[in-house]
Amino acid sequence: MDTAPHVAVPPVGLDEIRAARELLTGVASLTPVAGSRALSERCGGPVWFKCENLQRTGSFKIRGAYTRIARLDAEQRAAGVVAASAGNHAQGVALAAQMLGIRATVFMPERAAIPKVGATRGYGADVHLVGETIDGSIAAAIDFARETGAVFVHPFDHPDIIAGQGTVGLELLEQVPDVRTVLVCTGGGGLIGGVAAAVKAQRPDVRVVGVQAAGAAAWPASLAAGGPVALDAMRTIADGIAVGRPGDVTFPQVAALVDEIFTVDEDALSQALLHCLERAKLLVEPAGAAAVAALLQHPDRFETPAVAVLSGGNIDPLVLLHVIQHGMASAARYLSLSVRVGDRPGALAELLALVGSHGANVLDVSHSRISGTLPMGDVEVALALETRGPEHCAEVVKALHAAGHAVSDVADGWDSGN
Repeated sequence: MDTAPHVAVPPVGLDEIRAARELLTGVASLTPVAGSRALSERCGGPVWFKCENLQRTGSFKIRGAYTRIARLDAEQRAAGVVAASAGNHAQGVALAAQMLGIRATVFMPERAAIPKVGATRGYGADVHLVGETIDGSIAAAIDFARETGAVFVHPFDHPDIIAGQGTVGLELLEQVPDVRTVLVCTGGGGLIGGVAAAVKAQRPDVRVVGVQAAGAAAWPASLAAGGPVALDAMRTIADGIAVGRPGDVTFPQVAALVDEIFTVDEDALSQALLHCLERAKLLVEPAGAAAVAALLQHPDRFETPAVAVLSGGNIDPLVLLHVIQHGMASAARYLSLSVRVGDRPGALAELLALVGSHGANVLDVSHSRISGTLPMGDVEVALALETRGPEHCAEVVKALHAAGHAVSDVADGWDSGN
């Protein structure tokens, strides 16, 4: 949706972002931009990835966390800092505090990914697992700050956080000076608010697009209402942008500067992650792939040259496995079906040889002689196959029909049209 014009003055501008960049010298890495030939061909013009998944701690979060913590006075530093996060912000705060010699306490959900918990502890933070969701962790962190005097470092809703994240925008303008569209994953609004400020102040003609997971899209309703509106529920694989309510500080920032908020579904997110792995050789978490999902889903919608910000690459291996499988299924890279063959020696081998001759990889096979609808002398074989896509699925099914086999229960991301 296009955002309506707002008169609110954004709290963070170009001067604040340039000051943050000076502060981050030698701390945050200048992450590369990588050209995507596959998406450039698909979108009809150059597409670049701004690779914040290659940033220190694996995401852009160190930029804002360090900017916020480095500006604390001596009394605040002595009290330490506390944060709540499912992973990326936790690691950013932990590393920033370690570099500055400040004690850090981090509250994470009980089901936070084990690698993220381990990494946060590895950066020296005292980690507490509290609550089933991030809301419980935030409540615990705020209570801790109240009881101990530690400074609560919000993941997005503070001017210093926005300014630090905005340094991504300064870099990408220098790296791709002819950019026409910038796409940024959007949760609470710290990253896109900062990037939009950096870009719009220098290139007001560049379109800045926020991308949200459809199952956690708080911004469209909030922008329509003219203020932050909380979601009743959220469900998405993109936990890094699963924020139920825009921030009070980030709202005017985003409302004033961002041209459009776009939503993508879970299939698009998983396919985007798979695309980054296969075509760009980049490991990106679901939230980090949101901008790529928008380009894949609507390649004609965004003017090129376009830059998609890959915000992070921290993903649990088990989640990665699940998302890859889902992405392959939604892209019709898996095919499951039932085939009826004669119950005779060699029949199963012949069936598998036929499937193999057409380039399908057999992932699983099982056969049964017991079925109320199965004629005497026949066997029903269930096949799970890895394919190259919809056209390849159709080719395999056509070959089975041509060989005289009855095929049924065709599923997993492909519709036979029958």
